[in-house]
Amino acid sequence: MTVGGTADAEDPRVPAGGRLTANQADRRRRVVEAAVELASEGGYELVQMRDVATRANVALGTIYRYFESKDQLLGAALVEWAEALEQRLAQRPAVGATAEDRVVDVLRRACRAIERNQRLSSALITAVGSPDDGISRYQAEVNEVLVRILDSALEDVEDVEDSQRDGLVRILSHVWFAALIGWVHGWRGVRSVGDELEFAARFLLSAG
Repeated sequence: MTVGGTADAEDPRVPAGGRLTANQADRRRRVVEAAVELASEGGYELVQMRDVATRANVALGTIYRYFESKDQLLGAALVEWAEALEQRLAQRPAVGATAEDRVVDVLRRACRAIERNQRLSSALITAVGSPDDGISRYQAEVNEVLVRILDSALEDVEDVEDSQRDGLVRILSHVWFAALIGWVHGWRGVRSVGDELEFAARFLLSAG
């Protein structure tokens, strides 16, 4: 069976952990991009695998060679979104009179990226919080990116030992994820994510 005129036979099964051919990588990219477009338009519920296949112009079966579920597909999209955010933050140095202010500047900019496309952000966070057995790899990859963003933000904070910095990063990453989950479930508004991060950062750094 095909969707959009692309035959399953053209895309042999991708081995676990294997390297993708150029054609496979292109198909995977189109699939992720299609999921992101649908999530941006209508949130988590609008992302249906058949619709993703149609928009990406691939066979429905092809998607399942890369992703076993919608949540895993959106989890992969979140990893790519987070990596792109990391690159954008790195291109523009933090501003602020103090190290504390510069940390908050980075965190606020990261949160504004979430606020700009709330349907997409909510869909990606919903997926990565799924009980799906296969989502753990994407949770780990997203966490690695968030840790790098936080660690970079704390780079010029003086008089902080490596063990303390690791602790600050760990706590802030937990606050970040908890705030995102709270927003996705409607407990608080989206701006609360940045507010909670700023409060935690200033509290921890002033206490240090």
